[in-house]
Amino acid sequence: MRKHISGSGNMADGGYGGSVVLFLFFFIFFLAFSNAEISSRIGINYGRLGNNLPSAFQSIQIIQSMNAGRVKLYDANPEILKLLSGTKIHVSIMVPNHEIISIASDQSIANKWVQDNVFQYYPDTMIRFILVGNEVLSCFSDQEKNIWLNLVPAMRRIKNSLRAQKIQNIKVGTPLAMDILQTTFPPSKGNFRSDISSTVIVPLLKFLNGTKSFFFIDVYPYFAWSANPSNTSIDMALFKSNENYTDPATGFVYTNLLDQMLDSVIFAMTKLGFPDVRLSISETGWPNAGGVDQPGANIYNAATYNRNLVKRMTAKPPIGTPARPGEVIPTFIFSLYDENQKDGPGTERHWGLLNANGAPIYDIDLTGNHLQSEYGPLPKPNNNDPYKEKLWCIAARGADLMELDRALEYACSQGNGTCDALDPGRECYEPISVTWHSSYAFSSYWAQFRSQGANCHFNGLAEQTTTNPSRGSCKFPSVTL
Repeated sequence: MRKHISGSGNMADGGYGGSVVLFLFFFIFFLAFSNAEISSRIGINYGRLGNNLPSAFQSIQIIQSMNAGRVKLYDANPEILKLLSGTKIHVSIMVPNHEIISIASDQSIANKWVQDNVFQYYPDTMIRFILVGNEVLSCFSDQEKNIWLNLVPAMRRIKNSLRAQKIQNIKVGTPLAMDILQTTFPPSKGNFRSDISSTVIVPLLKFLNGTKSFFFIDVYPYFAWSANPSNTSIDMALFKSNENYTDPATGFVYTNLLDQMLDSVIFAMTKLGFPDVRLSISETGWPNAGGVDQPGANIYNAATYNRNLVKRMTAKPPIGTPARPGEVIPTFIFSLYDENQKDGPGTERHWGLLNANGAPIYDIDLTGNHLQSEYGPLPKPNNNDPYKEKLWCIAARGADLMELDRALEYACSQGNGTCDALDPGRECYEPISVTWHSSYAFSSYWAQFRSQGANCHFNGLAEQTTTNPSRGSCKFPSVTL
């Protein structure tokens, strides 16, 4: 999951080539044929980054009870693939990022991967998608960039392995984040980043077009809205808006933020000469909780977004988007569970439809048949407006002291005077306790490095507070939002 914050806005200039628009209108005539083979049943992302989650056996039973039409895995877990055998759930499996280069280099390695992870279970397990990597083009270290040019060759190798066994109903793709786009607003100005456009995206689109596969995109209106809540109404992000936005170049009218973001991808593909590659939403959702510094992350908004999403994506006839009306867009909600071992800001651990014990955080009908009036009341949101006061980061209640000590050592090892005030004789040295010293170190570290992506988590050992923990002459550094 990657943040992308430029998917919305209120005003923009026009200036868009008419030929691209004609391409999009021409595409609409082919939708009736192509949609005949695509199911609109909602899928779920089944992540397992938690130490308190139900077993795989229980999880598959839960997924079946929820009437999910698809499940997306972040690997090719043998136990789960066996448990899915005999169900009617369509399955998406994933090649890990670190295996892409070796698969791209050698067809025999690709053959073995497919033999071990597909043919062992297919067709009793209804594997329908093989996704090569996860948000590969959002990784920017030199080592990770080496994967970029190997992505499409690895996809070709996997497809060759399937073709050798005459398997035609498994599509090969790769899920990408919205940060692959350089421009997203207005949708008609959608453009891919210049560092990947010709070298990676064009070969990818050629492959997807030639194999009739999907462009898989992880798209989160929450990130686009929460990055600048004053610029777009939350109702637009939640499919509730009575307002609309008209793209000045195309005249397309948008009533929600998701459609704007999806169409920016469609226009970007069209500009590269691929107007008819189908979209699939590999991840979308809304967090049910988060940090104080993350507005709008609450149960009310999460339930509202996902319920309206399901209703829209399962509608008959299909709704599509303004650029592609009537198109079925296969969609996977992120995610099945809240996952307590995910790193990052607070929302990262709170995207689930279910608590870690398997109980629903809110009711949702994935078939889309439930009327909104049939749902019970939701807790009213109290954090839709951004918090604008000071925040501190302190040791979490009940945190293990040995683990705290290690986290304290890490925070103080980052330099920049982070823990100078904890030196013997200094203003924050006393009281001498791991909890006190950790709390100061966490606040100091977060205040100094938040602008570089640091968060108040420390593997679950830290928590945010709006209460100033300073005592006497010891002044805790704070974050001001």
